[in-house]
Amino acid sequence: MATVRRLVLDVLKPHDPPLVAFTDRIAEVGGVVGVSTTLIELDREVQNVEVTLEGDELDVAAIEAAIEQLGGTVHSVDQVACGERVVGDRRSAGEF
Repeated sequence: MATVRRLVLDVLKPHDPPLVAFTDRIAEVGGVVGVSTTLIELDREVQNVEVTLEGDELDVAAIEAAIEQLGGTVHSVDQVACGERVVGDRRSAGEF
């Protein structure tokens, strides 16, 4: 199994728990060193958020289970970084 060091997820979550509590709970999952959650879209009943997690060895199944326990649903895995270190995104020559 690959050693996952960064994971970016598109998540649909209810308003409760609030974003800070939701993010704090995800940060408690084993292997997670840091997590940030960005509000993408707000609806009357739900929030669409982007969750970015980093750690030395992320347990993807445990992270998804924690999100589901909080009433959220993972819509997609938008980025994964594996290996000895995390590689940053680079713009292509046409994007300068």
